[in-house]
Amino acid sequence: MKFSKTLFSVLLCATFLVLTGIGVYCGGQQPQTEGVLAVAKPFFDVGKQPDITMLINNSPWFPGFEKLVELYEKQTGNVVKLDVTPYAGMLEKTRNALHSKESPYDIVNMDTQNTVEMYSGGLLTPIHEIDPNFELDPAVIGYDECHYWNPTKQWRTKNGGKLMGLPTNGNYQLYYYRADLYQEAGLAPPETWDDAIVAAEKMHDPPNLYGYVVRGARGNQIRFGWMPFMLGHNAGFVRDPANGDFTVTINSPEAKQALDLYIELAERFGPPNSGAIAQSELLQLMTTGKALQLICVTAAWPHMDNPDTSLVVGKVGVTVNPKPTEGEHASAIGNWIAGIPHNVSDEQKKGALAFMKWFLTYDAQYKYGEFGSVPVREDIFETDLAQKEEFRWMKAYKRTIPYAHQVLGYTEGPQLVEISGLRLNQALIGELSSAEALNLMAEEMHQVFLDSGRETGMLPKLPD
Repeated sequence: MKFSKTLFSVLLCATFLVLTGIGVYCGGQQPQTEGVLAVAKPFFDVGKQPDITMLINNSPWFPGFEKLVELYEKQTGNVVKLDVTPYAGMLEKTRNALHSKESPYDIVNMDTQNTVEMYSGGLLTPIHEIDPNFELDPAVIGYDECHYWNPTKQWRTKNGGKLMGLPTNGNYQLYYYRADLYQEAGLAPPETWDDAIVAAEKMHDPPNLYGYVVRGARGNQIRFGWMPFMLGHNAGFVRDPANGDFTVTINSPEAKQALDLYIELAERFGPPNSGAIAQSELLQLMTTGKALQLICVTAAWPHMDNPDTSLVVGKVGVTVNPKPTEGEHASAIGNWIAGIPHNVSDEQKKGALAFMKWFLTYDAQYKYGEFGSVPVREDIFETDLAQKEEFRWMKAYKRTIPYAHQVLGYTEGPQLVEISGLRLNQALIGELSSAEALNLMAEEMHQVFLDSGRETGMLPKLPD
């Protein structure tokens, strides 16, 4: 039999593969790294590192992170121990670790709204103090520069700021809708809130199907749920915090329009208990086929197509959040950031950073997405993953990137969460009018900034 040179090369490669037991690249288009190749050749050579321990939250995206850690251990021989903790216990554990004589954790995973406390308190080690030559790959999504801290401005910014942490998860708020029902009704995915209302009016059939469900439970639940409405209407809590202007603007006419829309959607199309609905109830309503459409975080996606938890497998579509007719698409960023404590040894700090360097590589992030988590590199959303049905959320995510914003990136943020989480809920359940709620929020927030010595002021009260 006469062999061509190409066929001979392929057979030679295959023979080598069998004899050596490892994967090799034999030419042609470079495949995505997976399987035995991923184990045989590390995505990034970190060398031998000490065992490290990481505090991490037990969130919907954790299983994908856990799989990636297992892959890191197989590739490198290094060990990452995970202290998996419910969300409610994360902040307390982080504070205790960072204020102790020696942190039990070499990496602490932080919700973006809690990073300011850790940055401003000097509780983390700036990345360039561990490795002066470290460069953050430009493909890593910036998330409004929340990884940096400028101590002079007391603001998270790359301009004059130090790199304090690295992203582990990039949660955006996306629009989940029943694509099958939209298609049956002859409707395109909603671009505006008017479009969403048309769909709700057409298909709202309580208690079988609710036309729209808001995240309305008191506290950070409703505060976070309302953010796309506030941002989309070009409203905000304060005027220009990046430049030190903390004039309170939450009781602007634009904010009132945003809150009135939120209340209208809940009253017209939501379940009777809208003021008690948290994220878990949102997911339950969507996966049991009771909700037509809602806003939820990207990390919720695995629930939609999981046959063990969902009755609507393959029926849910995802798009960018609708915009007001005179506004823009918007999403609040709810990402997570890995910080390296100030109170661990230099050797442990280097081991922690070595893991994060590996974690942020293209190949590791590709696997991260494949494992069901939210990648933190923009180039992953341009790969073949985004074309697959199981990852159909990726196109909506990429489209959302320019519309996603950090909120409450200052030390008073937790106090504003408490204030807004109460007053927004009171407006939703009818204890206060929207104007009363926003005026009260403005007064209380203004006092917070006065107490902290900020340059602040107020808008005129909204008429009730």
